[in-house]
Amino acid sequence: MTITRSLLLFALAALAEIGGAWLVWQGVREHRGWLWIGAGVLALGAYGFVATLQPDAHFGRILAAYGGVFVAGSLLWGMAVDGFRPDRYDVTGALLCLVGVAVIMYSPREI
Repeated sequence: MTITRSLLLFALAALAEIGGAWLVWQGVREHRGWLWIGAGVLALGAYGFVATLQPDAHFGRILAAYGGVFVAGSLLWGMAVDGFRPDRYDVTGALLCLVGVAVIMYSPREI
């Protein structure tokens, strides 16, 4: 259950951070206005809180692993929202990042 919870929290964190950054991008670069920017800032703040809910207590480990989730999630977001089509190098890089997440977060450790 702990791994499942951790994976769900990573997904929620990715949604908040990537979605927040996208909202700010839309507000600024696509001239959609302050409401979009404000919603993005709130979502980015929510990401910060979600990250604290991870079962592991080591900030550096959580953020390092989340970096891999962010890479893969960003490509998925681009596909779903912006019509981006990753090439084989994007996909390979994202898979390598996710392997890194698994090694960092879920390798057996001595306590």
